This record gives sequence, C-alpha cells and structure tokens, in this order.
Amino acid sequence: MKTVTEWLDEYSESHQNKTNKLIHWVCVPTIYFSIIGILAHFSVLLTALLVVLAMVFYMRLDIVLAIAMAALTLLMVWLIFILPAGAGLYIALFTAAWIGQFYGHKVEGKKPSFFKDLQFLLIGPLWCVDAYLGKVSTKWKTRQKTQMTSI
Repeated sequence: MKTVTEWLDEYSESHQNKTNKLIHWVCVPTIYFSIIGILAHFSVLLTALLVVLAMVFYMRLDIVLAIAMAALTLLMVWLIFILPAGAGLYIALFTAAWIGQFYGHKVEGKKPSFFKDLQFLLIGPLWCVDAYLGKVSTKWKTRQKTQMTSI
C-alpha cells in the first residue's frame, strides 16, 4: 500500500496550476459534501457504512489526517441533517463541482488523477485537508504546505 506522502505527491502532479488548485479547493469539498448529501437522502445506513470505510482507508494512511477528515465529515453530516435540502440540491452541487473540476484540469492540461486510479477520489479530500492543516498550523509540516502556499 502506498504511503500518504506517495498518494499526495502523485495527486499533486496533476494539480500544479494555481487556478486548478483554487478550483479544487472549492470543488473537492463540494463534491464530498454533495455525495454525503445524496447518499444520506436515500439511505442513512449506507451513508454511515461508506463513511466508516472511508475513515478506515484514511486511518491506514495517517491518523492525524484521518481525525481531520472525520471532523470535516461530521461537520458536513451535521449540516446535511440540519439544512432542509432535498436530493436535487446535492445533485446540482455535485454536477456543478464536477464541471469545475474538469475545467480546472483543462486549464492544468493534465487528466484528473482518478482516471489512473479510482482511489484518488478519496485522496482529493485528503489533499485539501492536508493543505489546510499546513496553512493553519505552523507545526503541520508536509510537502503539501509548499504546494498550496501560492493560493
């Protein structure tokens, strides 16, 4: 299994352009949020199962990032349950965010990482969280910190 650094480095290879990085900072969390919203609208049990499996994947990579992802996920789940939104809103967010993602990769001139390996669909949110931790904490030292300083 790849290390978290290997996953993030490989993901970063197709996310070098400042515009693409900014788009990903908005669209990746939006896609993550919308997927949880769509799933939760139809099956809370399935949503819980998939979230637990994602957290296991993250814990195997890095415990601190897994805790950060769990906190982000809990915040998103809380918002989904307190906001009176139907599945249509989450589907619209999902669609708009994917359009943004593909536009960002057009600007970048590189294919999305998940075309190479579907696991990158889980790495995208982790990449954002890792970069965020690098921005808000002087103690969080990763190679991602230098990747995102230009945003």
